Amino acid sequence: MELNKIIDKFIEIYGGDKSDLRVFASPGRVNLIGEHTDYNGGFVFPAALTMKTTIVARKRKDNKIVLRATDLPDVVEADINNLDNYRDLKWGNYQIGIAYEMQNRGFDIVGCDLLYDDTVPHGGGLSSSAAIEVSTAVMFKTFSDEKNGIKEEIDMVEMAKIGQMAEHNYVGVKCGIMDQFASAMGKKDHAIFLDCKTLNYEYAPLAFEGKKLILTNTNKKHSLGASKYNERRQECEKGLEMLKKGLPDKNFLGEISIEEFEANKHLITDEIVLKRVTHVIYECDRVLKSVKALKDGDMVSFGKYMNQSHDSLKDLYEVTGDELDTLAYEARKIDGVLGSRMTGAGFGGCTVSIVDENAVDTFIAEVGKNYTEKTGIVPSFYVTEIGDGGREIK
Repeated sequence: MELNKIIDKFIEIYGGDKSDLRVFASPGRVNLIGEHTDYNGGFVFPAALTMKTTIVARKRKDNKIVLRATDLPDVVEADINNLDNYRDLKWGNYQIGIAYEMQNRGFDIVGCDLLYDDTVPHGGGLSSSAAIEVSTAVMFKTFSDEKNGIKEEIDMVEMAKIGQMAEHNYVGVKCGIMDQFASAMGKKDHAIFLDCKTLNYEYAPLAFEGKKLILTNTNKKHSLGASKYNERRQECEKGLEMLKKGLPDKNFLGEISIEEFEANKHLITDEIVLKRVTHVIYECDRVLKSVKALKDGDMVSFGKYMNQSHDSLKDLYEVTGDELDTLAYEARKIDGVLGSRMTGAGFGGCTVSIVDENAVDTFIAEVGKNYTEKTGIVPSFYVTEIGDGGREIK
Protein backbone atom coordinates (compact mmCIF):
# COMPACT_ATOMS: atom_id res chain seq x y z
CA MET A 1 0.00 0.00 0.00
CA GLU A 2 1.27 3.51 -0.81
CA LEU A 3 2.40 5.52 2.20
CA ASN A 4 -0.28 8.19 1.84
CA LYS A 5 -2.95 5.49 1.81
CA ILE A 6 -1.47 3.89 4.96
CA ILE A 7 -1.56 7.28 6.67
CA ASP A 8 -5.16 7.82 5.57
CA LYS A 9 -6.03 4.37 6.90
CA PHE A 10 -4.41 5.21 10.25
CA ILE A 11 -6.52 8.38 10.57
CA GLU A 12 -9.63 6.46 9.56
CA ILE A 13 -8.97 3.96 12.38
CA TYR A 14 -7.52 6.11 15.12
CA GLY A 15 -8.79 9.60 14.29
CA GLY A 16 -6.86 12.85 14.59
CA ASP A 17 -4.75 14.29 11.79
CA LYS A 18 -1.31 13.88 10.22
CA SER A 19 0.49 16.43 12.37
CA ASP A 20 1.77 14.02 15.04
CA LEU A 21 2.27 10.88 12.95
CA ARG A 22 5.64 9.16 12.52
CA VAL A 23 6.63 6.56 9.95
CA PHE A 24 9.18 3.76 10.35
CA ALA A 25 10.17 0.98 7.97
CA SER A 26 12.45 -2.01 7.63
CA PRO A 27 12.83 -4.52 4.78
CA GLY A 28 12.68 -8.23 4.29
CA ARG A 29 15.76 -9.94 2.95
CA VAL A 30 16.92 -12.45 0.39
CA ASN A 31 19.88 -14.66 1.22
CA LEU A 32 21.95 -15.24 -1.90
CA ILE A 33 23.92 -18.08 -0.32
CA GLY A 34 24.83 -19.36 3.14
CA GLU A 35 21.78 -21.14 4.54
CA HIS A 36 21.50 -22.50 8.10
CA THR A 37 25.04 -21.29 8.75
CA ASP A 38 24.21 -18.17 10.78
CA TYR A 39 23.30 -19.90 14.05
CA ASN A 40 26.42 -22.04 13.56
CA GLY A 41 28.73 -19.01 13.64
CA GLY A 42 29.33 -19.23 9.91
CA PHE A 43 29.20 -16.95 6.88
CA VAL A 44 26.13 -15.63 5.05
CA PHE A 45 25.54 -13.36 2.07
CA PRO A 46 22.11 -11.67 2.33
CA ALA A 47 20.70 -8.46 0.86
CA ALA A 48 17.81 -6.25 1.96
CA LEU A 49 14.78 -6.09 -0.33
CA THR A 50 12.57 -3.13 -1.18
CA MET A 51 9.61 -5.17 0.12
CA LYS A 52 9.18 -4.01 3.71
CA THR A 53 7.18 -3.48 6.88
CA THR A 54 5.95 0.09 7.29
CA ILE A 55 4.65 1.39 10.63
CA VAL A 56 2.61 4.54 11.04
CA ALA A 57 2.80 5.48 14.71
CA ARG A 58 1.42 8.02 17.16
CA LYS A 59 2.40 8.34 20.82
CA ARG A 60 -0.28 7.87 23.45
CA LYS A 61 -0.47 9.43 26.90
CA ASP A 62 -1.24 6.15 28.69
CA ASN A 63 0.45 2.74 29.04
CA LYS A 64 -1.24 1.03 26.11
CA ILE A 65 0.30 -0.31 22.93
CA VAL A 66 -2.42 -0.72 20.29
CA LEU A 67 -1.61 -2.78 17.19
CA ARG A 68 -3.52 -3.00 13.92
CA ALA A 69 -2.62 -4.01 10.36
CA THR A 70 -3.86 -2.80 7.00
CA ASP A 71 -4.71 -6.35 5.87
CA LEU A 72 -6.00 -7.97 9.09
CA PRO A 73 -9.07 -7.50 11.27
CA ASP A 74 -7.07 -8.19 14.44
CA VAL A 75 -6.81 -5.54 17.16
CA VAL A 76 -4.23 -6.03 19.92
CA GLU A 77 -4.12 -3.89 23.04
CA ALA A 78 -1.17 -4.54 25.35
CA ASP A 79 -0.44 -3.11 28.79
CA ILE A 80 3.16 -1.87 28.99
CA ASN A 81 3.30 -3.01 32.63
CA ASN A 82 2.39 -6.62 31.75
CA LEU A 83 4.16 -7.34 28.47
CA ASP A 84 4.93 -10.92 29.42
CA ASN A 85 1.25 -11.83 29.03
CA TYR A 86 0.96 -11.71 25.22
CA ARG A 87 3.21 -14.55 24.05
CA ASP A 88 0.35 -16.61 22.62
CA LEU A 89 -1.04 -13.96 20.28
CA LYS A 90 -1.86 -15.22 16.79
CA TRP A 91 -0.68 -11.87 15.44
CA GLY A 92 1.25 -9.25 17.39
CA ASN A 93 3.62 -11.42 19.42
CA TYR A 94 6.65 -10.30 17.42
CA GLN A 95 5.85 -6.64 18.10
CA ILE A 96 5.09 -7.12 21.79
CA GLY A 97 8.16 -9.36 22.04
CA ILE A 98 10.32 -6.45 20.88
CA ALA A 99 8.77 -4.14 23.48
CA TYR A 100 9.30 -6.82 26.16
CA GLU A 101 12.94 -7.41 25.19
CA MET A 102 13.71 -3.68 25.08
CA GLN A 103 11.98 -3.05 28.39
CA ASN A 104 14.14 -5.74 29.98
CA ARG A 105 17.20 -3.97 28.56
CA GLY A 106 16.21 -0.69 30.24
CA PHE A 107 14.43 1.12 27.43
CA ASP A 108 11.47 3.27 28.47
CA ILE A 109 8.63 1.85 26.37
CA VAL A 110 6.11 4.51 25.33
CA GLY A 111 2.40 3.89 24.76
CA CYS A 112 1.42 4.26 21.12
CA ASP A 113 -1.13 3.58 18.41
CA LEU A 114 0.41 1.59 15.55
CA LEU A 115 -0.68 0.58 12.06
CA TYR A 116 1.42 -2.03 10.24
CA ASP A 117 1.56 -2.49 6.48
CA ASP A 118 3.58 -5.41 5.12
CA THR A 119 4.68 -5.96 1.54
CA VAL A 120 6.99 -8.86 2.49
CA PRO A 121 5.02 -12.08 1.85
CA HIS A 122 4.29 -13.76 5.18
CA GLY A 123 5.60 -17.30 5.33
CA GLY A 124 7.58 -16.77 2.13
CA GLY A 125 11.02 -17.25 3.64
CA LEU A 126 11.93 -13.59 3.00
CA SER A 127 11.94 -12.75 6.70
CA SER A 128 8.77 -10.79 7.19
CA SER A 129 9.35 -11.42 10.91
CA ALA A 130 12.71 -9.60 10.91
CA ALA A 131 11.14 -6.69 9.00
CA ILE A 132 8.50 -6.40 11.73
CA GLU A 133 11.06 -6.77 14.52
CA VAL A 134 13.58 -4.23 13.28
CA SER A 135 11.04 -1.56 12.31
CA THR A 136 9.36 -1.98 15.70
CA ALA A 137 12.68 -1.76 17.54
CA VAL A 138 13.65 1.44 15.69
CA MET A 139 10.26 2.95 16.56
CA PHE A 140 10.42 2.09 20.29
CA LYS A 141 14.07 3.20 20.50
CA THR A 142 13.19 6.55 18.91
CA PHE A 143 10.24 7.14 21.24
CA SER A 144 12.22 6.05 24.30
CA ASP A 145 15.07 8.40 23.48
CA GLU A 146 12.70 11.31 22.92
CA LYS A 147 10.93 10.69 26.23
CA ASN A 148 14.27 10.77 28.05
CA GLY A 149 15.87 13.62 26.12
CA ILE A 150 18.50 11.37 24.54
CA LYS A 151 19.93 12.52 21.24
CA GLU A 152 22.07 9.85 19.64
CA GLU A 153 22.24 7.92 16.40
CA ILE A 154 20.49 4.57 16.57
CA ASP A 155 22.88 1.61 16.71
CA MET A 156 21.33 -0.59 14.03
CA VAL A 157 23.43 -3.62 14.98
CA GLU A 158 21.88 -3.35 18.45
CA MET A 159 18.42 -3.25 16.84
CA ALA A 160 19.26 -6.47 14.98
CA LYS A 161 20.39 -8.16 18.19
CA ILE A 162 17.20 -7.07 19.98
CA GLY A 163 15.15 -8.59 17.16
CA GLN A 164 17.01 -11.88 17.41
CA MET A 165 16.69 -12.05 21.20
CA ALA A 166 12.98 -11.22 21.09
CA GLU A 167 12.50 -14.16 18.75
CA HIS A 168 14.53 -16.42 21.06
CA ASN A 169 13.06 -15.30 24.38
CA TYR A 170 9.49 -14.34 23.50
CA VAL A 171 8.47 -16.16 20.31
CA GLY A 172 10.51 -19.28 21.03
CA VAL A 173 12.46 -19.69 17.78
CA LYS A 174 16.24 -20.03 18.20
CA CYS A 175 17.03 -18.14 15.01
CA GLY A 176 20.43 -16.88 13.93
CA ILE A 177 21.30 -13.21 13.46
CA MET A 178 21.28 -13.02 9.65
CA ASP A 179 17.67 -11.99 9.04
CA GLN A 180 17.61 -9.15 11.54
CA PHE A 181 21.12 -7.99 10.56
CA ALA A 182 20.20 -7.79 6.88
CA SER A 183 16.95 -5.97 7.66
CA ALA A 184 18.73 -3.48 9.92
CA MET A 185 21.95 -2.96 7.95
CA GLY A 186 20.83 -3.31 4.34
CA LYS A 187 22.29 -0.99 1.71
CA LYS A 188 20.79 -0.23 -1.69
CA ASP A 189 22.27 -2.35 -4.51
CA HIS A 190 24.62 -4.17 -2.10
CA ALA A 191 24.73 -7.56 -0.41
CA ILE A 192 26.27 -8.06 3.03
CA PHE A 193 29.10 -10.52 3.54
CA LEU A 194 28.63 -11.29 7.23
CA ASP A 195 30.61 -13.39 9.69
CA CYS A 196 27.85 -14.38 12.09
CA LYS A 197 30.31 -15.30 14.84
CA THR A 198 32.01 -11.90 15.08
CA LEU A 199 29.42 -9.75 13.23
CA ASN A 200 32.26 -8.39 11.11
CA TYR A 201 30.79 -7.47 7.74
CA GLU A 202 31.47 -5.79 4.43
CA TYR A 203 29.19 -4.54 1.69
CA ALA A 204 29.57 -6.06 -1.77
CA PRO A 205 28.09 -4.25 -4.79
CA LEU A 206 25.55 -6.32 -6.71
CA ALA A 207 26.44 -5.30 -10.23
CA PHE A 208 24.34 -7.95 -11.98
CA GLU A 209 24.80 -6.32 -15.37
CA GLY A 210 22.37 -7.85 -17.83
CA LYS A 211 20.99 -10.12 -15.10
CA LYS A 212 17.89 -10.03 -12.89
CA LEU A 213 17.32 -11.46 -9.44
CA ILE A 214 13.99 -13.30 -9.38
CA LEU A 215 12.28 -14.58 -6.26
CA THR A 216 9.72 -17.31 -6.84
CA ASN A 217 7.28 -18.05 -4.05
CA THR A 218 6.09 -21.65 -3.71
CA ASN A 219 2.99 -20.23 -2.02
CA LYS A 220 3.36 -23.04 0.45
CA LYS A 221 3.43 -21.28 3.80
CA HIS A 222 6.03 -22.21 6.35
CA SER A 223 6.32 -21.49 10.05
CA LEU A 224 9.67 -21.69 11.79
CA GLY A 225 8.03 -22.39 15.13
CA ALA A 226 6.09 -25.32 13.69
CA SER A 227 8.94 -26.59 11.50
CA LYS A 228 11.99 -28.62 12.36
CA TYR A 229 14.16 -25.50 12.53
CA ASN A 230 14.99 -25.89 16.23
CA GLU A 231 15.62 -29.60 15.68
CA ARG A 232 18.24 -28.81 13.02
CA ARG A 233 19.95 -26.43 15.39
CA GLN A 234 20.10 -29.11 18.10
CA GLU A 235 21.56 -31.59 15.62
CA CYS A 236 24.33 -29.13 14.76
CA GLU A 237 25.07 -28.51 18.43
CA LYS A 238 25.33 -32.26 18.93
CA GLY A 239 27.74 -32.53 16.01
CA LEU A 240 29.92 -29.74 17.37
CA GLU A 241 30.20 -31.49 20.72
CA MET A 242 31.38 -34.65 19.00
CA LEU A 243 33.93 -32.76 16.88
CA LYS A 244 35.30 -30.96 19.94
CA LYS A 245 36.90 -34.24 21.02
CA GLY A 246 39.40 -33.66 18.23
CA LEU A 247 39.02 -29.87 17.90
CA PRO A 248 38.68 -28.66 21.51
CA ASP A 249 39.33 -25.00 20.67
CA LYS A 250 36.35 -24.72 18.29
CA ASN A 251 33.17 -23.13 19.62
CA PHE A 252 31.17 -22.98 16.38
CA LEU A 253 30.89 -25.19 13.32
CA GLY A 254 31.57 -22.05 11.30
CA GLU A 255 35.12 -21.95 12.67
CA ILE A 256 36.01 -25.36 11.27
CA SER A 257 37.71 -25.60 7.88
CA ILE A 258 36.96 -28.34 5.38
CA GLU A 259 40.38 -29.85 6.05
CA GLU A 260 39.82 -29.91 9.82
CA PHE A 261 36.38 -31.40 9.34
CA GLU A 262 37.51 -34.15 6.99
CA ALA A 263 40.26 -35.13 9.44
CA ASN A 264 37.82 -35.36 12.35
CA LYS A 265 34.41 -36.27 10.91
CA HIS A 266 34.85 -39.89 12.06
CA LEU A 267 34.12 -38.55 15.56
CA ILE A 268 30.48 -37.96 14.53
CA THR A 269 28.85 -41.33 15.12
CA ASP A 270 25.29 -40.29 14.25
CA GLU A 271 24.65 -40.52 10.49
CA ILE A 272 21.95 -37.83 10.49
CA VAL A 273 24.09 -35.43 12.52
CA LEU A 274 27.01 -36.04 10.13
CA LYS A 275 24.83 -35.00 7.18
CA ARG A 276 23.77 -31.78 8.91
CA VAL A 277 27.33 -30.85 9.87
CA THR A 278 28.68 -31.66 6.41
CA HIS A 279 26.21 -29.20 4.91
CA VAL A 280 27.23 -26.41 7.31
CA ILE A 281 31.00 -26.88 6.78
CA TYR A 282 30.79 -26.93 3.00
CA GLU A 283 28.13 -24.20 2.84
CA CYS A 284 30.43 -21.82 4.72
CA ASP A 285 33.14 -22.58 2.16
CA ARG A 286 30.68 -21.92 -0.67
CA VAL A 287 29.93 -18.48 0.74
CA LEU A 288 33.61 -17.57 0.72
CA LYS A 289 34.01 -18.83 -2.84
CA SER A 290 30.82 -17.07 -3.96
CA VAL A 291 31.89 -13.69 -2.61
CA LYS A 292 35.23 -14.05 -4.39
CA ALA A 293 33.48 -15.05 -7.61
CA LEU A 294 31.23 -11.99 -7.40
CA LYS A 295 34.22 -9.71 -6.80
CA ASP A 296 35.92 -11.29 -9.82
CA GLY A 297 32.82 -10.81 -11.97
CA ASP A 298 32.52 -14.58 -12.39
CA MET A 299 28.75 -14.94 -12.40
CA VAL A 300 28.88 -18.44 -13.90
CA SER A 301 30.75 -19.77 -10.85
CA PHE A 302 28.45 -17.82 -8.54
CA GLY A 303 25.47 -19.57 -10.11
CA LYS A 304 27.08 -22.98 -9.76
CA TYR A 305 27.65 -22.39 -6.03
CA MET A 306 23.96 -21.44 -5.68
CA ASN A 307 22.97 -24.74 -7.29
CA GLN A 308 25.34 -26.70 -5.06
CA SER A 309 23.88 -24.95 -2.03
CA HIS A 310 20.33 -26.01 -2.89
CA ASP A 311 21.39 -29.59 -3.56
CA SER A 312 23.11 -29.74 -0.17
CA LEU A 313 20.06 -28.28 1.58
CA LYS A 314 17.96 -30.98 -0.12
CA ASP A 315 20.18 -34.01 0.42
CA LEU A 316 22.12 -33.24 3.61
CA TYR A 317 20.07 -30.72 5.59
CA GLU A 318 16.69 -31.95 4.31
CA VAL A 319 14.83 -28.64 4.51
CA THR A 320 13.61 -28.15 0.94
CA GLY A 321 10.59 -30.30 0.05
CA ASP A 322 8.88 -31.03 -3.26
CA GLU A 323 7.74 -27.48 -3.94
CA LEU A 324 11.12 -25.79 -3.49
CA ASP A 325 12.89 -28.58 -5.37
CA THR A 326 10.48 -28.32 -8.27
CA LEU A 327 11.00 -24.56 -8.56
CA ALA A 328 14.80 -24.83 -8.39
CA TYR A 329 15.10 -27.66 -10.90
CA GLU A 330 12.55 -26.26 -13.33
CA ALA A 331 14.44 -22.94 -13.20
CA ARG A 332 17.70 -24.63 -14.13
CA LYS A 333 16.14 -25.98 -17.33
CA ILE A 334 15.66 -22.44 -18.69
CA ASP A 335 18.40 -21.05 -20.94
CA GLY A 336 19.82 -17.94 -19.31
CA VAL A 337 19.47 -19.13 -15.71
CA LEU A 338 22.84 -19.05 -13.97
CA GLY A 339 21.70 -20.54 -10.67
CA SER A 340 18.64 -21.20 -8.54
CA ARG A 341 18.29 -22.20 -4.91
CA MET A 342 15.92 -22.04 -1.96
CA THR A 343 16.38 -19.00 0.25
CA GLY A 344 15.43 -18.78 3.91
CA ALA A 345 14.84 -21.56 6.39
CA GLY A 346 13.07 -23.86 3.94
CA PHE A 347 10.01 -26.06 4.44
CA GLY A 348 8.25 -23.80 1.91
CA GLY A 349 8.94 -20.19 1.01
CA CYS A 350 10.91 -18.92 -1.96
CA THR A 351 13.69 -19.70 -4.39
CA VAL A 352 16.13 -17.08 -5.65
CA SER A 353 17.39 -17.28 -9.25
CA ILE A 354 19.84 -15.26 -11.30
CA VAL A 355 18.40 -14.89 -14.80
CA ASP A 356 19.54 -13.15 -17.99
CA GLU A 357 17.25 -10.15 -18.40
CA ASN A 358 16.22 -11.27 -21.89
CA ALA A 359 15.07 -14.61 -20.44
CA VAL A 360 12.87 -13.21 -17.65
CA ASP A 361 9.55 -13.54 -19.49
CA THR A 362 10.34 -17.11 -20.56
CA PHE A 363 11.45 -17.95 -17.03
CA ILE A 364 8.20 -16.75 -15.48
CA ALA A 365 6.02 -18.44 -18.10
CA GLU A 366 7.78 -21.81 -18.21
CA VAL A 367 8.65 -22.21 -14.53
CA GLY A 368 5.15 -21.09 -13.55
CA LYS A 369 3.44 -23.52 -15.96
CA ASN A 370 5.62 -26.51 -15.06
CA TYR A 371 5.43 -25.87 -11.33
CA THR A 372 1.64 -25.67 -11.38
CA GLU A 373 1.37 -28.84 -13.48
CA LYS A 374 3.52 -30.75 -10.98
CA THR A 375 2.23 -29.34 -7.68
CA GLY A 376 -1.22 -27.91 -8.37
CA ILE A 377 -0.09 -24.58 -6.87
CA VAL A 378 0.25 -21.28 -8.71
CA PRO A 379 3.56 -19.59 -7.77
CA SER A 380 4.26 -15.87 -7.41
CA PHE A 381 7.23 -14.14 -9.05
CA TYR A 382 9.06 -11.03 -7.87
CA VAL A 383 11.74 -9.38 -10.03
CA THR A 384 13.51 -7.84 -7.08
CA GLU A 385 15.42 -4.72 -6.24
CA ILE A 386 17.90 -4.40 -3.38
CA GLY A 387 17.10 -1.62 -0.89
CA ASP A 388 18.14 0.07 2.33
CA GLY A 389 17.77 -1.15 5.90
CA GLY A 390 15.62 -0.04 8.84
CA ARG A 391 15.00 3.66 9.36
CA GLU A 392 12.52 6.40 10.19
CA ILE A 393 10.95 7.88 7.07
CA LYS A 394 10.94 11.63 7.56
